[in-house]
Amino acid sequence: MSSSEPHHGAPADGHSDLGHPGLGPFWDQTASGTIVHGDNLAVTATLPDASVRLIYLDPPFNTGRTQRRQSVTTTRNPDGARQGFGGASYDTVKGTLSRYDDRFEDYWAFLEPRLEEAWRVLDDRGTLYLHLDYREAHYAKVALDALFGRDCFLNELIWAYDYGAKSTRRWPAKHDTILVYVKNPATYYFDSTAVDREPYMAPGLVTPEKVARGKLPTDVWWHTIVTTSGRERTGYATQKPQGVLRRIVQASSAPGDLVLDFFAGSGTTGAVAGALGRRYLLVDSSADAVAIMHARLPEATVLAV
Repeated sequence: MSSSEPHHGAPADGHSDLGHPGLGPFWDQTASGTIVHGDNLAVTATLPDASVRLIYLDPPFNTGRTQRRQSVTTTRNPDGARQGFGGASYDTVKGTLSRYDDRFEDYWAFLEPRLEEAWRVLDDRGTLYLHLDYREAHYAKVALDALFGRDCFLNELIWAYDYGAKSTRRWPAKHDTILVYVKNPATYYFDSTAVDREPYMAPGLVTPEKVARGKLPTDVWWHTIVTTSGRERTGYATQKPQGVLRRIVQASSAPGDLVLDFFAGSGTTGAVAGALGRRYLLVDSSADAVAIMHARLPEATVLAV
């Protein structure tokens, strides 16, 4: 396969073959951008199966946890009550994680049904990007391997930044983790040629032609946060930078595809998706977040459910 071709022979125009008359009772499928004020679990439940190409989720982080020393096992339990999409039970995995951290179970009880909906609405070439901090990434990785199937794991992306206060009593925590899972490991869409290239860290070691072209990003992304004085700043506390979302949207969707973010916050996913010619559906339960998104994306349709 040529490196210039999207992974696994996606259509030349990159569009998803949705084949649905509409995406829920409240949403016009022809709209280029929609913002929904409502509970994300209720909203996603109205979307049809296999209707979304790309999902980016930045859920609330589970902080202030008390850890216990206990081993974690990924052994699957054939007698478990719940079945992952790979066909294996993950009750044992969840139970072990809960014993290791007595607050993980509450957090996963919130997140799990939303991830199940994410899997359901992804199309066969679809990809989920789940953005977490160091407190939850490893727990979520074990649980997602059981929920989606370990063969659906694509990448662990590290977003590294160097801004803000630094601890003097440990190595300062200056990165987030983005777990990447695909709906179907045989057919997922990924177009590395569409991604903006970046400068070489040691340009003297490569040819001038390569320096001029730049290099493809790896799975470690150095990118500043949205600073208090930055021009992207919307005033939303956990706003993510457009540069991080731009790589995700470029690689895992094509113009015309539908991008979903149901922890939408400040609307960065929609801003990037719209600028790159993708359709977007943003959902948040916060009225303040919806107001910020509407001001940022005045062309979007705003609905309440």
